[in-house]
Amino acid sequence: MNRIKACVLKFLDKYQMDYLNVDIETNVKAFLDEMQKGLDGQKSSLEMIPTYIEVGSDIPSNKPVIVIDAGGTNFRAAVVRFDEQKRPAVENIKKYKMPGAMQEVGRDEFFRMMAGYVREIAGVSENIGFCFSYPSEILPNKDGRLIRFTKEVKAKDVVGQLIGENLNRAMAEMKTGGDKHIVILNDTVATLLAGVGHVGHNDRVFGGYLGFILGTGTNCCYVEKNGNIKKKKGLDLQRSQIINAESANFSRCQRGAFDTEFDKTTANPGEHIFEKMISGAYLGEICFLTIQKACEDGLFSSGAAEAISQMRGLETKQLNDFMFYPYGENPLATACKCGDSDDAIKLYYLADRMVERAAKLAAVNLSAMAIKSGCDTRPDKPLCIVAEGTTFYQMKGLKSKVEFYLKQYLENEIGIYWEIVSVDNAALIGAAIAGLTN
Repeated sequence: MNRIKACVLKFLDKYQMDYLNVDIETNVKAFLDEMQKGLDGQKSSLEMIPTYIEVGSDIPSNKPVIVIDAGGTNFRAAVVRFDEQKRPAVENIKKYKMPGAMQEVGRDEFFRMMAGYVREIAGVSENIGFCFSYPSEILPNKDGRLIRFTKEVKAKDVVGQLIGENLNRAMAEMKTGGDKHIVILNDTVATLLAGVGHVGHNDRVFGGYLGFILGTGTNCCYVEKNGNIKKKKGLDLQRSQIINAESANFSRCQRGAFDTEFDKTTANPGEHIFEKMISGAYLGEICFLTIQKACEDGLFSSGAAEAISQMRGLETKQLNDFMFYPYGENPLATACKCGDSDDAIKLYYLADRMVERAAKLAAVNLSAMAIKSGCDTRPDKPLCIVAEGTTFYQMKGLKSKVEFYLKQYLENEIGIYWEIVSVDNAALIGAAIAGLTN
């Protein structure tokens, strides 16, 4: 077994693709440097977008708010209200296709479709909390100007447009309002707020909050003092607000040879560098490229290598299936059956170490955000990391590996105590809190 493992480690180290090739402290320092540059308005791979949303405002009881969650292929609309104990109730939830997810749509059609989706609940409230999961510049009035679409949404005429203003205009044309107070925030910020609301009714006390997404994509947010946001003038220096880091785009992480090669094959080379190393949209593919290179280097038997060469790609779900069932009926397991008895073991070692690399990098992200937040944590008042995403919770071993590195570095070396929390319907509940308190 040691011989088999040594072969895999030698191969990964040769191309700097092993988790041991990632130094946490070096990467955290680079992350913190990019964060500060982003806050100062200097050139940075981290946009560090101010949200003008604060944490800790009292949530009104029994007041309905319209909530929208637009991201990926789905668009959800609902009504949320909180009872006297601040427990949320989600009502009239409906799910639709995201405008532009299937085919190109123009600006007017994009917002008309959205207005149509909320027509039935438009009269319930004058407030809308809108979780809009695409990079947007947030304005002091809480509207958002779209910077770019991700997740293959096809609506190029919407780029540069004000989301809330255009939705209000479309609703006015449909005679369903048009004067709503709309608060725009992304899913990471909504996740953080949902965590604040969640602990607010169960007597938990935390020293600070992070919002973290690791699913198809990845992102992170934290609470920053206004005095540290040098690129924005006129802020109340005695207050704080949530900063959306857009951490998927972090470009100074330690990359291996195949990361650079893989990036060139994607639709957006040079962008979302960090995301391409850890998120569900890419983890399967970067592992597949690594497996292909291992076949070329003779790591696997000729039978397994030939079977792998017939595969046309590898989804992250298929990678996960192999890690749970290395002798099952999934594509990688089937390929290993065409080789010798060592192939499945070698492939498992390789896949597991790639997942651990992703976990270590995720811990780098969280550690940098925790340090930058400057929150005062201790064992009885830890940092609350509100985490969401199928990759984080379902990828075999990933969450436990993230926790290992957070314990090893963030807690043992830096002295920041932490706890990971999950909240059901986080995007909708966080959007509701934003809509009711801003």
